[in-house]
Amino acid sequence: MMEREFKDSGIEWIGRIPKEWKTVPFKAYFSTGKGLSFTKADLTPSGKAVVSYGQIHSKQNTGTRLDDFLIRFIPDSLTENGESSRMNKGDFIFADTSEDLEGCGNSVYVDRETELYAGYHSVTAKSKVQQANKYFAYYFLTPCWRSQVRSRVTGIKVFSISQSIINQTSIIVPPFTEQQRIADYLDKKCGEIDELIALQEQMIAQLTDYKQSVITEAVTKGLNPDVELVPSGIDWIGDVPKGWKVTRMKNIGDFQNGLTYTPYDVCGPEGVLVFRSSNIQNSRLCFDDNVFVKTAPTSLMVKKGDIIICSRNGSAELIGKCAMVNQDLNACFGAFMVRFRSKIENRYSFYLVSTVIPKYKQLFTTTTINQLTKGMLSSMVGVLPPENEQHAIATYLDTKCSEIDSLIAIKQQKIETLKDYKKSMIYECVTGKTDIV
Repeated sequence: MMEREFKDSGIEWIGRIPKEWKTVPFKAYFSTGKGLSFTKADLTPSGKAVVSYGQIHSKQNTGTRLDDFLIRFIPDSLTENGESSRMNKGDFIFADTSEDLEGCGNSVYVDRETELYAGYHSVTAKSKVQQANKYFAYYFLTPCWRSQVRSRVTGIKVFSISQSIINQTSIIVPPFTEQQRIADYLDKKCGEIDELIALQEQMIAQLTDYKQSVITEAVTKGLNPDVELVPSGIDWIGDVPKGWKVTRMKNIGDFQNGLTYTPYDVCGPEGVLVFRSSNIQNSRLCFDDNVFVKTAPTSLMVKKGDIIICSRNGSAELIGKCAMVNQDLNACFGAFMVRFRSKIENRYSFYLVSTVIPKYKQLFTTTTINQLTKGMLSSMVGVLPPENEQHAIATYLDTKCSEIDSLIAIKQQKIETLKDYKKSMIYECVTGKTDIV
């Protein structure tokens, strides 16, 4: 077998490509346009199928297929003058804005013949060639294309991805038969990797559920399996050790709403750190996405031992996530957050809060709860053991949860390794570095 010959692609982010491949402008293969203009309020249970900004940026969107869960519906009347936004098999729908650079270039590949329209905040890319374009679906995932988009986007907190930006990019075009081989190969290999990732995610979910059950058992039943139990009077708590108190959370500590601030209040790292939802990851404080303000009231500054709770978020499942401040910081907390300052053992309070909130959230549906108010949190019921047992339970849970977290971290690292391998494999294939026979 002869060694494949390469040539310079002429594009900095692409490098060398096989000699028989071409590098052409995006607009040579696709014509761009805009999606329909409507809002979320226009969505209906049935009607004309659309894919909009939110679905394009969904973490479940692979970018290589049109899954049913990405489709929403609008009334027929909203598509009467929207033929230019109607998509065909082989077309792409790009998001026209992104909240981060990583999402710049996210798209949905239309892989089926169906009546489908590009929705709000989207750019359409209609194929000029009558052929399947699955190869390009993988190509648009790679840094060699996304870097071209990212280098041109405008904005600070929200990046704008215009038709002009997309049209200025270059694409690699292998012979059509090779495009098909690459797409088929990647479908198979990526499918295998995705199955391995799903298995790791399933194990993480099981470990997470187990961790929560360990916490719930300890904060409601204690550590002595032979202790005498008495009815608590609360369904989700059940029986509790004799001598323990069942009381509202407002008697255990104080809840405080967070700081409301404007873009004019934001400053550099020399200011006061504002804890937001993004600062809470896996029940710990995370400092990867920080915002600082010039000043904050003393009453809203955090102390070591405070518990920060996400009280409002765009996603119902993220409401109620919490973390404990375990160091002295020049920090406050934002308007969508609530601080719980405990009157008892801080570590036990954290485990109690992380048990109580999920139990109460189960009483609501995603349509009836979009925030946890200070009043709601204060009225929730918790369990209060004697002080010496609070310390013992907290110490036990620190050790037990650390062991479980270590197992979860191993699984998460395996997922990251698999994702990195998948990205590398896609890049090697769509740039011709790996010859698909």
